[in-house]
Amino acid sequence: MATVTRFEDLEIWKLSRVLSKDICKIADRDIFKTDYKLKTQIKGAVGSIMDNIAEGFERDGNAEFKQFLSISKGSAGEVRSQIYRCFDNDFITEEEFIDLKLRCEILSVKIKNFMTYLQNRDFKGNKFK
Repeated sequence: MATVTRFEDLEIWKLSRVLSKDICKIADRDIFKTDYKLKTQIKGAVGSIMDNIAEGFERDGNAEFKQFLSISKGSAGEVRSQIYRCFDNDFITEEEFIDLKLRCEILSVKIKNFMTYLQNRDFKGNKFK
């Protein structure tokens, strides 16, 4: 793995950013006006994925970074659950549901794999090589 000096270079952050953008666009549809709580929850949870990756990276510590990645992975699960709620309430189509659910699952696996990678490294601090 090449040296990473910015969280913006991490694939998991890039994927979470695109997912956040897409889910926020969906949540801004008029149909979500009937469930404002779900709208704010899903937007907050999807933002939490990318924000915790960034915050953990900026902490400059391997152990802290893994903890923030764990939170990020949990948020991906939360978003996945909320996607079910969106589908069950006819806020999204079946195609959107399948796509978003799959993207959340892939992102969760990638976050877990990155956590495993960090677990198996001796380095501390911001030497993410």
